[in-house]
Amino acid sequence: MKLIKPFLIFSFTLLLISCFGFSNKKQNDQQAVYVPQEGTKVAYFASGCFWCVEAIFESVEGVEEAVSGYAGGNTLNPTYEKIGTGKTGHAETVAVYYNPKVVSFETLVNVFFGSHDPTTVNGQHPDYGTQYRSIAFYKTAEEKQTIETILTILNDKVYNGKIATEVTKLKRFYKAEEYHQDFEKRNPNQSYVKAVSIPRLNRFKKKFPELLKKDAH
Repeated sequence: MKLIKPFLIFSFTLLLISCFGFSNKKQNDQQAVYVPQEGTKVAYFASGCFWCVEAIFESVEGVEEAVSGYAGGNTLNPTYEKIGTGKTGHAETVAVYYNPKVVSFETLVNVFFGSHDPTTVNGQHPDYGTQYRSIAFYKTAEEKQTIETILTILNDKVYNGKIATEVTKLKRFYKAEEYHQDFEKRNPNQSYVKAVSIPRLNRFKKKFPELLKKDAH
């Protein structure tokens, strides 16, 4: 049966409700709040399920944190349920906080292109819809040039002009709901994670072993 993530999210949400109710009290195992270091930069990428994308970038040496969220559309304050309709214009996006002294923006763009199929229009198997489309965001002219240079080379030498990735200036990034953050790491036995996220992460690790943190899970 084809995996459909929204149904899995619904089941997971019911589990959270049954375990924790609707209490707003801070849990003892709540993760520490990430505080960017001085000099930290942020890059933004969308390439399918953000559970998968977040886990991939967090395995890269020099990446301090990856945050799941939404970008690329015009709808204000999008939610997971709203973007799931495919009508908000937003895509599942990951904000990648990185140390430019350790890893370059160019390397992160190569990670982006090398960790998904950029020729697929509106999706990465098994997730399809505009919310899963491939987007490389830029904030500066230099970042745009880096993305376009790599895209042109890959289109010419690897993908025969079939890359569907959008190169888009970032307008605004909305952080996703807390239960999405570090989802793959916190839920290794969840069915979608086992069938899709972990295999995708492992394919990336096998392809780019030189980029991995020593303690990458």
